[in-house]
Amino acid sequence: MPHPVKPWPYPRWIAHRGAGQLAPENTLAAFRVGASHGYRMFECDVKLSLDGVPFLLHDDTLVRTSNAHEQLGAGLSAVGGDHPWATLSQLDAGSWHSRAFAGEPLASLGAIAHFCLANAYCLNLEIKPTPGLERQTGAVVAEHAARLWADAAVPPLLSSFDVQSLQAAQGAQPQLPRALLLDSLWSGWLETARSLDCVAIVCEQLLWDAASSSQARSAGFRLLSYTVNEPTQAQRLIDLGLDGLITDRIDCFAPARQPPAN
Repeated sequence: MPHPVKPWPYPRWIAHRGAGQLAPENTLAAFRVGASHGYRMFECDVKLSLDGVPFLLHDDTLVRTSNAHEQLGAGLSAVGGDHPWATLSQLDAGSWHSRAFAGEPLASLGAIAHFCLANAYCLNLEIKPTPGLERQTGAVVAEHAARLWADAAVPPLLSSFDVQSLQAAQGAQPQLPRALLLDSLWSGWLETARSLDCVAIVCEQLLWDAASSSQARSAGFRLLSYTVNEPTQAQRLIDLGLDGLITDRIDCFAPARQPPAN
């Protein structure tokens, strides 16, 4: 017997890391660029500073997307979670992308929440723990999200590839919606999503086909996909009935002209 699918409050089109590749990822500047292209929902990566402040960063280290080596010195760790927020907040997270964004700082979850709530934007928070901090990161991100969005009509969607992080988020704030991220359909993926009481499953785009989408939909899950950058692939996924498409190509897909998910 198919499970009933709960109402879905999120837009179909989601800007990856704020603005795809048009601005330095996971910064407030990226969110502003994404919003200027008509996006009303954003995906970003969240981990913890050494002193427990949730902030936006995709990689384990700061090397690719900041001036950490120059600012911190070659002898210090480049792992984001090894530094307090007071240090991280002084880094330049924009110059690596282009001169136009020089001086753009790393973003705290609090700053991103303020921006999204002020503009009624939706958010997909990917819990991206520093190795060894999986459960702590899941719990702290959930606690902060529950507090920051306490009065919001639409809460953030918490997602992760890491099952421990999602379990910790579930234990800390079970009322927040969760999604299991998958880069392969490993044995037990559907059962794991059920055990985590997820509302959605977010797959690498090629994993969704008629069989897998029907299986997940019949189990009551909403379906999302990453990272959808080609129009033909986007149309294939829309035809499968996907509820969310995460894209880098915010300049290619115009959300206002796309039909919403039901």
